Amino acid sequence: MQTPKPGKTARFRVRFLPPTRHMLASVLVLALAGCGTAPAASEGGRPPFTSASAAPGPAPVASPDPSPVRTTAVTASGDLPGWKHVFEEDFSAGDVPVGAFPGPLYQEKWSAGYKDGTPDTAAQIGATSSGYYPSKVLSVRDGALDWFLHSENGVFMGAAPTPKIPNSSSNPPRDNSLLYGRYSVRFRADSLAGFKTAWLLWPDSGVWPRDGEIDFPEGDLAKIIYGAAHYEKDGADAFEKFDSDQAFTSWHVATMEWGPGPG
Repeated sequence: MQTPKPGKTARFRVRFLPPTRHMLASVLVLALAGCGTAPAASEGGRPPFTSASAAPGPAPVASPDPSPVRTTAVTASGDLPGWKHVFEEDFSAGDVPVGAFPGPLYQEKWSAGYKDGTPDTAAQIGATSSGYYPSKVLSVRDGALDWFLHSENGVFMGAAPTPKIPNSSSNPPRDNSLLYGRYSVRFRADSLAGFKTAWLLWPDSGVWPRDGEIDFPEGDLAKIIYGAAHYEKDGADAFEKFDSDQAFTSWHVATMEWGPGPG
């Protein structure tokens, strides 16, 4: 990912769909790349592309609920004007139990992300005892990637699964390195205070905030959905925040476009 400097395009769109029920479900991911090289997973710092983790403040213990009944029909396939279709996932290959994601069904297109026990952003700033625990959080059921967000022995558990988006990057070759792109995700979550999610683009360089960060959808799961674009100003992190008036509890399709033109 290149730097989303002030004046560069970062557009956030949400399409609203009928509600259903589930913990946190990523049902469909579509990425379309215009050219060049999207966000590679860095070894440290913030999570790559997607994460659900504890936010500062108390969080309740959650329990798994019954599988969702998907009430939406969304097709996201094929090229669009100015965009080449490079990745799609609807989690229709079959169910995967907690502790086994991605497994044989999804390992070619997904990584579970950070290993169990990796501190999340809140833990890194000392705000809470929390971290990424994919073996205790992630599963696939009924065509949905599910995050079972909960706490065990005072530790709040989230996960940051990462799609393996193909590209032609070199020096070095890597997954998930795109210059500009259009990304859509279909999702919903239970209202769960103290946990938040961020679907994000992170710079290949890992140099933050100099080389920027784009987040959408983002927010505390008990509050509204918003987007944010981070950049460096006077040597420190600066950002623009874009609030919606919608909660996470309904199904949404969020689309983020990142391009070189003026904002």
